[in-house]
Amino acid sequence: MIRIAIAEDNTFLQKAVKEKLSFYDDLACRFTALNGKELLEKLDANPNIDLIIMDIEMPKMNGIEATFAVKAKYPHIKIIMLTIFDNDERIFDSIKAGADGYLLKDVKSGELHKGIVETMEGGAAMTPSIALKALKLLRNPIENRTPASSINVALTIRETEVLEQLSKGLNYNQIATNLFISTGTVRKHIENIYSKLQVHNKMEAVEKARHNNII
Repeated sequence: MIRIAIAEDNTFLQKAVKEKLSFYDDLACRFTALNGKELLEKLDANPNIDLIIMDIEMPKMNGIEATFAVKAKYPHIKIIMLTIFDNDERIFDSIKAGADGYLLKDVKSGELHKGIVETMEGGAAMTPSIALKALKLLRNPIENRTPASSINVALTIRETEVLEQLSKGLNYNQIATNLFISTGTVRKHIENIYSKLQVHNKMEAVEKARHNNII
Protein backbone atom coordinates (compact mmCIF):
# COMPACT_ATOMS: atom_id res chain seq x y z
CA MET A 1 0.00 0.00 0.00
CA ILE A 2 1.40 3.37 -1.06
CA ARG A 3 0.45 6.02 1.51
CA ILE A 4 -0.24 9.37 -0.15
CA ALA A 5 -0.80 12.98 0.94
CA ILE A 6 -2.26 15.64 -1.36
CA ALA A 7 -1.31 19.32 -1.12
CA GLU A 8 -3.75 21.38 -3.18
CA ASP A 9 -5.54 24.61 -2.27
CA ASN A 10 -8.45 24.00 -4.63
CA THR A 11 -10.85 21.65 -2.81
CA PHE A 12 -12.54 20.63 -6.07
CA LEU A 13 -9.19 19.51 -7.51
CA GLN A 14 -8.36 17.81 -4.21
CA LYS A 15 -11.48 15.68 -4.57
CA ALA A 16 -10.71 14.98 -8.23
CA VAL A 17 -7.25 13.65 -7.37
CA LYS A 18 -8.61 11.58 -4.48
CA GLU A 19 -11.19 10.08 -6.83
CA LYS A 20 -8.44 9.10 -9.30
CA LEU A 21 -6.52 7.44 -6.49
CA SER A 22 -9.59 5.60 -5.22
CA PHE A 23 -9.69 3.38 -8.33
CA TYR A 24 -6.57 1.52 -7.13
CA ASP A 25 -6.30 -0.79 -4.14
CA ASP A 26 -2.56 -0.19 -3.78
CA LEU A 27 -3.01 3.56 -3.21
CA ALA A 28 -4.36 5.19 -0.04
CA CYS A 29 -4.82 8.91 0.59
CA ARG A 30 -3.91 9.53 4.24
CA PHE A 31 -4.62 13.27 4.35
CA THR A 32 -4.91 16.47 2.33
CA ALA A 33 -3.58 19.98 2.91
CA LEU A 34 -4.57 23.36 1.49
CA ASN A 35 -1.04 24.79 1.46
CA GLY A 36 2.58 23.91 2.15
CA LYS A 37 2.44 25.15 5.73
CA GLU A 38 -0.52 22.92 6.58
CA LEU A 39 1.19 20.01 4.81
CA LEU A 40 4.28 20.31 6.99
CA GLU A 41 2.16 20.53 10.13
CA LYS A 42 0.27 17.37 9.19
CA LEU A 43 3.48 15.58 8.28
CA ASP A 44 4.86 16.36 11.72
CA ALA A 45 1.79 14.70 13.21
CA ASN A 46 1.74 11.82 10.72
CA PRO A 47 5.09 11.30 8.94
CA ASN A 48 4.17 7.82 7.71
CA ILE A 49 3.70 8.99 4.14
CA ASP A 50 5.34 7.47 1.09
CA LEU A 51 4.50 10.06 -1.55
CA ILE A 52 3.06 13.56 -1.81
CA ILE A 53 1.11 14.90 -4.76
CA MET A 54 2.01 18.59 -4.71
CA ASP A 55 0.40 21.60 -6.33
CA ILE A 56 2.71 24.54 -7.09
CA GLU A 57 0.61 27.68 -6.61
CA MET A 58 -0.67 27.65 -3.04
CA PRO A 59 -1.06 30.40 -0.42
CA LYS A 60 1.15 30.73 2.69
CA MET A 61 3.77 28.32 1.28
CA ASN A 62 3.83 27.27 -2.36
CA GLY A 63 4.62 23.80 -3.65
CA ILE A 64 8.23 24.47 -4.56
CA GLU A 65 8.99 25.90 -1.11
CA ALA A 66 7.12 23.01 0.51
CA THR A 67 9.02 20.45 -1.60
CA PHE A 68 12.34 21.89 -0.44
CA ALA A 69 11.18 21.82 3.20
CA VAL A 70 9.81 18.26 2.98
CA LYS A 71 12.96 16.90 1.34
CA ALA A 72 15.11 18.55 4.00
CA LYS A 73 13.19 16.90 6.83
CA TYR A 74 11.79 13.76 5.20
CA PRO A 75 14.16 12.87 2.34
CA HIS A 76 12.59 9.42 1.91
CA ILE A 77 9.20 10.87 0.91
CA LYS A 78 8.69 11.00 -2.85
CA ILE A 79 7.06 14.09 -4.35
CA ILE A 80 5.20 14.44 -7.65
CA MET A 81 4.31 17.96 -8.72
CA LEU A 82 0.78 18.01 -10.17
CA THR A 83 0.10 21.36 -11.80
CA ILE A 84 -1.42 23.21 -14.72
CA PHE A 85 1.94 24.88 -15.38
CA ASP A 86 4.53 23.43 -17.75
CA ASN A 87 6.87 26.39 -18.18
CA ASP A 88 10.60 25.95 -17.93
CA GLU A 89 11.18 27.93 -14.74
CA ARG A 90 8.69 25.93 -12.69
CA ILE A 91 10.05 22.63 -13.95
CA PHE A 92 13.60 23.73 -13.20
CA ASP A 93 12.78 25.05 -9.73
CA SER A 94 10.77 21.93 -8.89
CA ILE A 95 13.70 19.70 -9.84
CA LYS A 96 16.11 21.87 -7.85
CA ALA A 97 13.80 21.66 -4.83
CA GLY A 98 13.89 17.86 -5.01
CA ALA A 99 10.72 16.86 -6.86
CA ASP A 100 10.71 13.26 -8.10
CA GLY A 101 8.15 13.78 -10.86
CA TYR A 102 6.13 16.44 -12.65
CA LEU A 103 2.67 15.75 -14.11
CA LEU A 104 -0.05 18.01 -15.47
CA LYS A 105 -3.43 18.16 -13.73
CA ASP A 106 -5.29 16.75 -16.72
CA VAL A 107 -3.43 13.45 -16.31
CA LYS A 108 -5.68 10.38 -16.56
CA SER A 109 -6.13 8.17 -13.52
CA GLY A 110 -4.21 5.32 -15.14
CA GLU A 111 -1.27 7.57 -16.00
CA LEU A 112 -1.27 9.00 -12.48
CA HIS A 113 -1.23 5.51 -10.97
CA LYS A 114 1.57 4.43 -13.29
CA GLY A 115 3.54 7.58 -12.44
CA ILE A 116 3.16 6.99 -8.70
CA VAL A 117 4.27 3.36 -8.93
CA GLU A 118 7.23 4.24 -11.18
CA THR A 119 8.28 7.02 -8.81
CA MET A 120 8.14 4.69 -5.80
CA GLU A 121 10.34 2.25 -7.74
CA GLY A 122 12.97 4.94 -8.30
CA GLY A 123 11.78 6.34 -11.60
CA ALA A 124 10.66 9.86 -12.49
CA ALA A 125 7.04 10.46 -13.45
CA MET A 126 6.77 12.98 -16.29
CA THR A 127 4.25 13.60 -19.03
CA PRO A 128 5.85 13.63 -22.52
CA SER A 129 5.63 17.43 -22.85
CA ILE A 130 7.32 17.89 -19.46
CA ALA A 131 10.02 15.35 -20.30
CA LEU A 132 10.79 17.21 -23.52
CA LYS A 133 11.11 20.50 -21.67
CA ALA A 134 13.34 18.87 -19.05
CA LEU A 135 15.66 17.64 -21.81
CA LYS A 136 15.81 21.14 -23.28
CA LEU A 137 16.68 22.53 -19.85
CA LEU A 138 19.63 20.15 -19.66
CA ARG A 139 20.87 21.44 -23.01
CA ASN A 140 20.21 25.09 -22.21
CA PRO A 141 20.07 25.71 -18.43
CA ILE A 142 17.99 28.66 -17.27
CA GLU A 143 20.95 30.21 -15.48
CA ASN A 144 22.54 30.90 -18.87
CA ARG A 145 19.51 32.67 -20.26
CA THR A 146 18.66 36.36 -20.19
CA PRO A 147 18.33 37.53 -16.57
CA ALA A 148 14.71 37.80 -15.49
CA SER A 149 15.21 41.40 -14.40
CA SER A 150 15.94 42.45 -17.98
CA ILE A 151 12.76 40.97 -19.41
CA ASN A 152 10.11 43.44 -20.54
CA VAL A 153 6.91 42.70 -18.64
CA ALA A 154 3.50 43.85 -19.84
CA LEU A 155 0.73 43.34 -17.30
CA THR A 156 -2.86 44.30 -17.99
CA ILE A 157 -4.46 47.07 -15.94
CA ARG A 158 -6.44 44.50 -13.93
CA GLU A 159 -3.35 42.35 -13.32
CA THR A 160 -1.52 45.41 -12.05
CA GLU A 161 -4.43 46.21 -9.72
CA VAL A 162 -4.36 42.65 -8.36
CA LEU A 163 -0.60 42.83 -7.89
CA GLU A 164 -0.90 46.12 -6.00
CA GLN A 165 -3.43 44.46 -3.69
CA LEU A 166 -1.07 41.52 -3.20
CA SER A 167 1.74 43.90 -2.27
CA LYS A 168 -0.42 45.14 0.60
CA GLY A 169 -0.57 41.64 2.06
CA LEU A 170 -4.22 41.01 1.15
CA ASN A 171 -5.49 37.48 0.55
CA TYR A 172 -7.52 36.25 -2.44
CA ASN A 173 -10.90 36.89 -0.78
CA GLN A 174 -9.98 40.43 0.24
CA ILE A 175 -8.68 41.23 -3.24
CA ALA A 176 -11.86 39.83 -4.80
CA THR A 177 -14.01 42.00 -2.53
CA ASN A 178 -11.99 45.15 -3.19
CA LEU A 179 -11.99 44.69 -6.95
CA PHE A 180 -15.56 43.34 -7.20
CA ILE A 181 -14.48 40.10 -8.88
CA SER A 182 -14.62 36.43 -7.89
CA THR A 183 -11.82 34.66 -6.05
CA GLY A 184 -11.49 32.38 -9.08
CA THR A 185 -10.82 35.41 -11.27
CA VAL A 186 -8.26 36.66 -8.75
CA ARG A 187 -6.54 33.29 -8.85
CA LYS A 188 -6.41 33.36 -12.65
CA HIS A 189 -4.96 36.87 -12.68
CA ILE A 190 -2.30 35.82 -10.18
CA GLU A 191 -1.41 32.77 -12.29
CA ASN A 192 -0.97 35.10 -15.28
CA ILE A 193 1.11 37.52 -13.21
CA TYR A 194 3.42 34.74 -11.98
CA SER A 195 3.80 33.42 -15.52
CA LYS A 196 4.56 36.84 -17.04
CA LEU A 197 6.96 37.84 -14.28
CA GLN A 198 8.52 34.35 -14.26
CA VAL A 199 8.16 34.03 -10.49
CA HIS A 200 6.69 31.42 -8.16
CA ASN A 201 5.31 33.23 -5.15
CA LYS A 202 3.89 36.52 -3.91
CA MET A 203 7.14 37.81 -2.45
CA GLU A 204 9.03 37.29 -5.72
CA ALA A 205 6.20 38.86 -7.74
CA VAL A 206 6.03 42.00 -5.61
CA GLU A 207 9.81 42.36 -5.49
CA LYS A 208 10.20 41.99 -9.24
CA ALA A 209 7.26 44.30 -9.98
CA ARG A 210 8.80 47.01 -7.84
CA HIS A 211 12.20 46.45 -9.44
CA ASN A 212 10.62 46.95 -12.87
CA ASN A 213 8.52 49.94 -11.70
CA ILE A 214 5.27 48.09 -12.38
CA ILE A 215 3.85 49.00 -8.99
